[in-house]
Amino acid sequence: MSKPVKELVRKELVKRFDGLASLAIVGFTRLDAVTTNVIRGRLRQKDIRMTVVKNSIARQAFQAVGLDDAAGLLDGPCAVAYGTDPDHVGIVAVVRELLDIHKESPALTVKAALLEGEVFASDRIEELSRYPTRTEAIARVAQSALSSASRLVGCLTGPGGRLAAVLKVIGEKDGGEGEGAQDAQGPEQPSGEPETPEATAPGAQAPGGEDNSVRT
Repeated sequence: MSKPVKELVRKELVKRFDGLASLAIVGFTRLDAVTTNVIRGRLRQKDIRMTVVKNSIARQAFQAVGLDDAAGLLDGPCAVAYGTDPDHVGIVAVVRELLDIHKESPALTVKAALLEGEVFASDRIEELSRYPTRTEAIARVAQSALSSASRLVGCLTGPGGRLAAVLKVIGEKDGGEGEGAQDAQGPEQPSGEPETPEATAPGAQAPGGEDNSVRT
């Protein structure tokens, strides 16, 4: 492979790997071309890309995008597998799918994986596959929140609810005793002096039409 071609390949790999934080290194020794294409098609349906690489060029591409840890994982014939949309298909889902394919095609192996800076060698791949995916982690958080809310409602409707009922009865009893004490005291007496009828103004006519004014 000439230097210009190598440079073109390196630039293409840099473009593909840029922005990745997680990936898997796949071994495919003794895997024929037909089976490889079938596997690629199956992975593509799951939004997973598998790129066969030349190790020396792939190392340069990894180093160019800051994936130095991944550069050390390349050994022998390799392919790099990763989700086309990492936010939708994480490395855990990628590894699970690769392990399922391995059961049908033992020639395909998962040599190693990188999860946001943490390296998983071949002896830890099964461990990685048991990690929750992003969707599963969100579901667990939601379930935990719902369980906490249910427990809170149970507390309010359990002893807390009974306490509220007792307080309500005590409040009603205190209010009833206050009203009874007021009734026992009888009606409230009006305060102040009794009203006196207004005096008849001099010269005014008394009832009955008689003039009560003093005559001189």
